[in-house]
Amino acid sequence: MKTKFEPRKLMELAIEVMGQSVPEPRDDGKASPKVGAVLLKPEGTVETACRGELRQGDHAEFTLLERKNRGNKLDGSVLFATLEPCAPGARNERKIDCAERIVLARIKEVWVGIQDPDPKVARKGIEHMKNHGIDVHMFDRDLQEIIEKENKEFLVQAMDRARADKGKKTKKVILSTFENTFAIAVTDDFSEEALTQYQTVAGLKEKVGSVAFNHRLVQQGFLTQKQGQFIPTGFGMLLFGKEPRTVMPQAGLLATIHYPDGTEELRDFDEPLVLIPEAVEKWLGDKLPNIIDRSSMRRKETPPLPFEMIREALVNALIHRDYAIREGKCQLVVTVDTIVVKSPGGPIPPITLKQLQSFDAPMLSRNPELHYVFARMDMAEERGFGLRSLKNRAVQLALPLPKYTWKEPYLELTLFRTPEAIAHDLPEAVLSELNEDERPAWQFVATKESITSRELMSNLGLDERKAQRILKKLIGVNLIRRVGGGPATRYEVIRS
Repeated sequence: MKTKFEPRKLMELAIEVMGQSVPEPRDDGKASPKVGAVLLKPEGTVETACRGELRQGDHAEFTLLERKNRGNKLDGSVLFATLEPCAPGARNERKIDCAERIVLARIKEVWVGIQDPDPKVARKGIEHMKNHGIDVHMFDRDLQEIIEKENKEFLVQAMDRARADKGKKTKKVILSTFENTFAIAVTDDFSEEALTQYQTVAGLKEKVGSVAFNHRLVQQGFLTQKQGQFIPTGFGMLLFGKEPRTVMPQAGLLATIHYPDGTEELRDFDEPLVLIPEAVEKWLGDKLPNIIDRSSMRRKETPPLPFEMIREALVNALIHRDYAIREGKCQLVVTVDTIVVKSPGGPIPPITLKQLQSFDAPMLSRNPELHYVFARMDMAEERGFGLRSLKNRAVQLALPLPKYTWKEPYLELTLFRTPEAIAHDLPEAVLSELNEDERPAWQFVATKESITSRELMSNLGLDERKAQRILKKLIGVNLIRRVGGGPATRYEVIRS
């Protein structure tokens, strides 16, 4: 019999228990993580544990599974943990890692609060559990932010330690073949410009090209060392290679501007990954704000979309794309109405397309190593708030909210450049069904996630009868859906 439960309540309980964590007394000032774990057993009973509850330094999962339930049958249980369980090879000591304990306990489902902060081990605990048939989910976005806030000091220190790691950790869980040595490459294939920019912006003390600097790149997973030689990894070549696409055709970015007069401008960005955002910004330059509509006698200039929105979308695509898809390349397509960024690969499991479309997806990185470097270079939000910033900036500018769609093999993000663009983006069959009242109404509704009839009436100066007619029409052409009933009725925008 399947145990019924409310995930949200157990997530909240795990966070409550997290607050009871016992810090280890240390002379070195190292902060201890606050971690809470909740175990739901098949018969419906619930047990909890926090870090250090029974013995200083003990992980919450160890306390819960080994100390409180040693010898108990836990088959089919559900576990909630506020921090990603450590993966094989993530601990220096010869101890069984938490992810393996969970597998051995035959737990069927795990809900994870946040990723491990170390980019070399992030998502590997999650992947290990998934590889052993465990159904893994992430905590709700707002609860992740609570965990981040409560662990702020630990997370900052953990990232500092990751930068200065001595490289002792093994990699028994491989998320990507790009973590491995790239046998046909040598360090001379790295771009000095790219390395210098990383060193300067990230504030690294070691001199580019020095043994100390190369050791840092080894520690961060961008070089390997064999028989005294430094050899690039796949991720190293992607980030810093002079011409990554000569050895990895899926690297880089293809960009196209479609002008209103039917002409096109093309540009292939074959630079190291870390140089592409700046190169794109320079290339677009004065092109982006001034794509002139020559379809009418009067010159009409499209107002500029802040480049930080384009950069956010572009960097997300470069970081989170699936580089195993060799036939797919990141693409940037600019028109008068929209900017579309295409990224090969679907949402990162367990993230769903619906969560992305709501701009409330939990924080999770497909390629933590890439994310780490872009964050150090101030081009990405390390803790994952960039997705929300896209929505908030669109709201500030009274623009339609960005739209995620899946068109295999691409995850596409559409940014709308003008309020009118959302109507132009509609299929002709749908657009032709909307009259002169319904088009501006859709233009307004598209700037929201959902709306009430009263909000529509207030903002567009409509009476109730007209507002209801317009809403009925928008439902009929599958642009919105009705949610709830009575006074609580709302109309939710469909963004698929």
